[in-house]
Amino acid sequence: MNPLQDFLTLSYAELEELNLAAKKQRLDRVPMHVIQEERLKYLTDEKRIKAVTVLFSDLEGRLHMLDYDKKFLVKSYDNLTFDGSSIRGFTAQRESDLRLHMDWSAFYWAPADYFGAGKVLVFGEVIDKDGSAYTGDIRGVLKNYAQGLHEKQGYTLNAANEIEGFLFKGVDAERHYHETGKFEYVNTGGYYHSLPGDDLRQFIDRTAEVQRAMGFQNEKDHPEVAPSQFEINYSYAEVVAAADQIQLYKFICRQVANKMGLSASFLPKPVVGVNGSGMHTNVSVTKSGKNLFWDPKGEEKLSKFGWQFVDRILTHGNDICLLLNPSVNAYRRLDPHFEAPNQIKASAVDRGSMIRIPIGNERSSRVEVRSVAPDSNPYLVMLSVFKTGLEGETARIKNLRQAERYLPDNIYDALVNFRNAEWTTKLLGEDVKARYADLKQGSADRCPRLLGTFVKAPEVQYHHEVYNQFLWNMF
Repeated sequence: MNPLQDFLTLSYAELEELNLAAKKQRLDRVPMHVIQEERLKYLTDEKRIKAVTVLFSDLEGRLHMLDYDKKFLVKSYDNLTFDGSSIRGFTAQRESDLRLHMDWSAFYWAPADYFGAGKVLVFGEVIDKDGSAYTGDIRGVLKNYAQGLHEKQGYTLNAANEIEGFLFKGVDAERHYHETGKFEYVNTGGYYHSLPGDDLRQFIDRTAEVQRAMGFQNEKDHPEVAPSQFEINYSYAEVVAAADQIQLYKFICRQVANKMGLSASFLPKPVVGVNGSGMHTNVSVTKSGKNLFWDPKGEEKLSKFGWQFVDRILTHGNDICLLLNPSVNAYRRLDPHFEAPNQIKASAVDRGSMIRIPIGNERSSRVEVRSVAPDSNPYLVMLSVFKTGLEGETARIKNLRQAERYLPDNIYDALVNFRNAEWTTKLLGEDVKARYADLKQGSADRCPRLLGTFVKAPEVQYHHEVYNQFLWNMF
């Protein structure tokens, strides 16, 4: 570091302490004006901070970042404007001005060796010109939905995600896929097996260290079934914080991999012939500290409330499939030969089921939605799972929980289901639903209609997370 610079760098232990304290404030629902006052005072007093990175996500779930000079942000935090027409799925050019509102509760201190010295992170909420929440900002929609349920019914929505990914050789391996036509593994060791010094184990260890420092409260990490595949698990959180952590998880993985000269990929099925990557989404609802999904006398020890939640998701499984599996590549994963959760049923043991009922107790009883791809918009996933589970309809299908029904095996059928469903209109509103469908249609139309037996370059290059603006404009 330049000795003339005096930018904030904290040890990982100090970072963890600060992030866990902020996380507890969020969990305890400390009033926003109290947190805002505390954060602004901290930014004013801490002279070693040079910039604040404000994070927000577009309609497809792509993470965007803006760095604001600290002194400017402290003075102008209530009037931060940006050009929404440049963000896919946001406003048209004629109505491009949007504003960012700070969610001061979603404030993170990040390791300087991966994020740069003198920076802190905060998630932003997108605000329309009239001051209302912007309908295309699904994070804001989810936050308002969760807050409304807590205020009216006392519900707290909880989630934890098991996010799988692949580690490949080379920087920007996905962007170069159209040149190479292949991804190269860094490790072929196998499930739960990786030697301490190899690239995959080092990547997992470093990523876990960063997550721990950022308050993730890690549980376990390991190589997954497919070669060069990983999963790093962490604890439950309230639904918006859980979705934020998914965005940070992928961001951290990519940054750590990049510094190692490698690529972390969250394509659902980047390599055929091996298991794909999922994002198993574990959810529960609590009220006054009581887990509403738990009933020691219920079937699989799941309460009637919990089973009603499951039945509604099964009813609308095809309707919301495009929200849980948003890319052309995602439908390669829904392949029954590789433990794919493509059956619209619920089971305690069958991993081919869309929904699994894990073994639980009063604290851990939950529902696991398995048919979620890691490239999905986490805020859309949480909104669709919880709102469907709590407010959707229940179909009068004989033996609904074990009926022979399947999720679509291609994005075109998923698009038709999504567009035709009344439920998705209720879920998102006509405008946002149409924008989302049009974005997915655009990706699909740039790819071969038949998936075939190998991963095609367009399904990688026109993927929303890989998104190459130059290529899109050349099409």
